[in-house]
Amino acid sequence: MSHAPSTDQAALLVELFTEELPPKALQRLGESFAQGIAHGLTDKALLTGDSTTTAFATPRRLAVHITAVKATAPEQSFSEKLMPVKIGLDDNGQATPALQKKLAAKNLSHLQPGDLTQIDDGKQAYLVAQGTAPGAQLADVIESVIESAIGKLPIPKVMRYQLADGHTSVQFVRPAHGLVILHGDHVLPARILGLDASRRTWGHRFLSHAPIDIGSADQYETQLAKEGLVTASFEARREFIRDQLLTQANALDAVLGDDPAVEALLDEVTALVEAPAIYTGQFEQRYLDVPAECLILTMRLNQKYFPLFNASTGELINQFLIVSNMPIADPSAIIGGNERVVRPRLADAEFFFLTDKKEKLADRLPSLENIVYHNKLGTQRVRVERVRQIADWLARALGADAHLADRAALLAKADLTTLMVGEFPELQGVMGSYYARADGEPEPVVNAIANQYQIRWPAPASAMDLPGVVLFMAERAETLIGIWGIGLAPTGERDPFGLRRAALGLISAFEQLRDGGYLTLQGQHELTLESLLQHAYGTFDHTLELATDTVTAVSAFVRERYRNQLLATLDRDAVESVLALGSPLHEITARVAAAHAFKSSDAAPSLAGANKRIGNLLKKVDDLSVSFNADTLSEPAEIELAKQLQEVTPHIESHMREAQYEAALAKMAQLREPVDRFFEEVMVMAEDPAVRQNRLALLAQLHQVMNQVADISRLAA
Repeated sequence: MSHAPSTDQAALLVELFTEELPPKALQRLGESFAQGIAHGLTDKALLTGDSTTTAFATPRRLAVHITAVKATAPEQSFSEKLMPVKIGLDDNGQATPALQKKLAAKNLSHLQPGDLTQIDDGKQAYLVAQGTAPGAQLADVIESVIESAIGKLPIPKVMRYQLADGHTSVQFVRPAHGLVILHGDHVLPARILGLDASRRTWGHRFLSHAPIDIGSADQYETQLAKEGLVTASFEARREFIRDQLLTQANALDAVLGDDPAVEALLDEVTALVEAPAIYTGQFEQRYLDVPAECLILTMRLNQKYFPLFNASTGELINQFLIVSNMPIADPSAIIGGNERVVRPRLADAEFFFLTDKKEKLADRLPSLENIVYHNKLGTQRVRVERVRQIADWLARALGADAHLADRAALLAKADLTTLMVGEFPELQGVMGSYYARADGEPEPVVNAIANQYQIRWPAPASAMDLPGVVLFMAERAETLIGIWGIGLAPTGERDPFGLRRAALGLISAFEQLRDGGYLTLQGQHELTLESLLQHAYGTFDHTLELATDTVTAVSAFVRERYRNQLLATLDRDAVESVLALGSPLHEITARVAAAHAFKSSDAAPSLAGANKRIGNLLKKVDDLSVSFNADTLSEPAEIELAKQLQEVTPHIESHMREAQYEAALAKMAQLREPVDRFFEEVMVMAEDPAVRQNRLALLAQLHQVMNQVADISRLAA
């Protein structure tokens, strides 16, 4: 084993060999470990502009390979401000004890007072040490660099364990058993987590039986694959697994499906294997009579299998793919073992399903009295009654079938008492819909129960799914008002009751009701965000003592979520100008489009600026009337403005009734010249109180007319 220092730049390898790392965190741990070491070396000026960093992560190792790492960094210029001259030097110009201590702390004890520079900052003179320091030695700093990188790892949960000496304890995500640090082909001495650096690592737990001595940093990946049968790169393993899964699925005339859970499972199994191999298993055909969601969930969640679907119909088939950590010639024992393991899981699902169907959903309602929703908000049965009241109001406001909406709300939470949902909480609503269909409930009720937990309502509302939209909105309104009202609003990243998601769901429902024609842009509607929240607030028993500002606070919260959503794709000024008016949710995107179009017009800068000026003037006035007396206007410019305002106002109001927002703003743009002339020629704040008040009233009416679509002052540059 060579510990001789390298004098040139070479590739660096650092590997920490451990017990099995948490699979869901493995990729982030590997990336963080590599980046932390690269950043530490950059700070020490030990990397070149050509250095590239490659992260490795397997279930039992974190590693990084970095090219072109210097053995010695270039000399570094330094300038250290030490202390005031009067403190650092005595009357004879010699170093005081304070200066000597400071120099020692900075590793500058070799400097004499004559070697120091004096600078004056205008208040007093300071002693400054300037010069050139030797560059960092890789061998000297590598230990601290690695320790710093380890200290910054996003470790889900730290484990404290004892070293072999029997009394020293260290902390890491899992016990570490090996440390490799190679610069080129030389081992760099370091001690990390009680381990001395070497070139020795280990391969596959079962297929590799001898330790592996890595020849050089550049040989690591190849040598580990050849001698240890380990694919060290997380990305390479994932792509291999993906390709093999697709190849085998295609050979079976099947697909993996496009559920996002497939990608999440792919990441997880990549973190569970070092030498992946894909095998096909199957189960008895009769289990396909169980709802597919149950079988899919148990295979993915409990067994980490990839369910397969018929390529033509998309239906689940009785075969699945296994990602094994044992690439062997005869995998029959592995396949048989996995089939034996999954069979009891599927049998349990079958038992739960058949047993649950023996009791109708409606007969389960009394059992909801035994399930606490929240200790301040009562049981799930009490909550169901609140949701029913909200749903009844919504159904009448939208012209939906009130009976179907009520039935959906009544049965929505009944599946919480079933065996299947008890085993798989993720299937809430899904199982309720299966049981509702088996009970002979109307299809709109079945669909409403199935769709109640979606993040967003997915399509324009139709007569068939309107009861579902009603339940979807009622459930979210109840959640937002109740949870917020008892003081559990989201804070920072914490949102345990999903209020942000509930808000986005409500927003999507308003948009889809608009697109389905149930909330038109023309005319007034009984259903608004605020009316819904207010009605929801009224369904809570007064003894619960919800915060009195809950409706206002939740409304602002929902609108802020909408603001963030809109700003991701639309013009900021246009969005802010519309949201400032508190317009109905279903009108906002159309108004934003109109405001954006107006913003690019020639009249926009002048009118937006004037509108802002008017707003500032009106803020200073109390008890202002918006009705002016045209007969007492005297200046030509104010007379002309009043005339033009009276001419365009009926047209603007007509356009607003028809939701022709762009036309309304275009008509308003005709006021540009009289408005400009007014501010050039008229003194608004005249000395005569009556004249001043009348002019302010004129401006107040102008302000109202200008801001019908959006607060156009927000469009001012």
